[in-house]
Amino acid sequence: MATVSMAFSLPALNSRNLRRVKRNSGMAFATVSEETTALGVKITEGEGNLPKVVLTSAGGSEAELYLFGGCVTSWKASNGKDLLFVRPDAVFNKKKPISGGIPHCFPQFGPGPMQQHGFARNMDWSIVDSENVEGNPIITLELKDGPYSRAMWDFSFHALYKVSLITFLTTACLFTCFQVILNTKSISTELTIKNMDNKPFSFNTALHTYFSASVTGASVKGLKGCKTLNKDPDPANPLEGKEERDVITFPGFVDCIYLDAPNEVHLDNGLGDTISIGNTNWSDAVLWNPHLQMEACYKDFVCVENAKIGNVQLEPERSWTAKQHLSIS
Repeated sequence: MATVSMAFSLPALNSRNLRRVKRNSGMAFATVSEETTALGVKITEGEGNLPKVVLTSAGGSEAELYLFGGCVTSWKASNGKDLLFVRPDAVFNKKKPISGGIPHCFPQFGPGPMQQHGFARNMDWSIVDSENVEGNPIITLELKDGPYSRAMWDFSFHALYKVSLITFLTTACLFTCFQVILNTKSISTELTIKNMDNKPFSFNTALHTYFSASVTGASVKGLKGCKTLNKDPDPANPLEGKEERDVITFPGFVDCIYLDAPNEVHLDNGLGDTISIGNTNWSDAVLWNPHLQMEACYKDFVCVENAKIGNVQLEPERSWTAKQHLSIS
């Protein structure tokens, strides 16, 4: 069984000093209306008439996610600037995964015995809970096995995915003379996988996050010293190495796994924003940009992914949980 590291602490939204404004549990999409969802949680039609959830915080930030694939496709701070990227070739017809935002890779990351990146990004997730805590909207989705998944991976499982849009204030003291209030906007996700079968299973997984960026100006800090599996130039035979750079850039094709990555790295997106990418129990990281393989849009995004590259072994009735926390001040 994988154990959960608590090295990175997310904001304690459920602490007793916060007031839960409204909560609704056990909802299937077919019976959900605007009136029955929590404050700041709206169910609407998105691209291709697919069901979409819009989260709006009291602080003015906004996120969108599609039930198809459980895919977050937008995260905007109060200035309206989208920090995530959806590719111009993305389709919203259920014939292929949504290309961009924060897609799921489960129960397989990359190529393997089943389709690329598994099946979770190709299935409909359901809403099971919505709530609002002090102006911070939270939605919880679930995914269960069915004929489609069992044709590729013959196990019974239950996945829960909680997405929280958060605005909180922190106080910084400068030279002990005065204080500065920092208005930090965040989106947090929590993925839990439970083995509902009568036999053990193993999986690997990732959040394949696309960030809006100027690829020539984008850089990542915090991965120096990590063991690397570099898929350039031969994706089938990654080159083992060690990251020696303090600042990692994207000068061309980039596809590199960082094993035992720290619980926080920082992305300068080259557009004037620095995004903190934190995690609990996502043990690895992946940097990716396809360069000329995707000539129409590669200049406009980079992928910085929290991942679990090694197999997670789960016995029946046991669970594995990992959290991601993206924030910008």
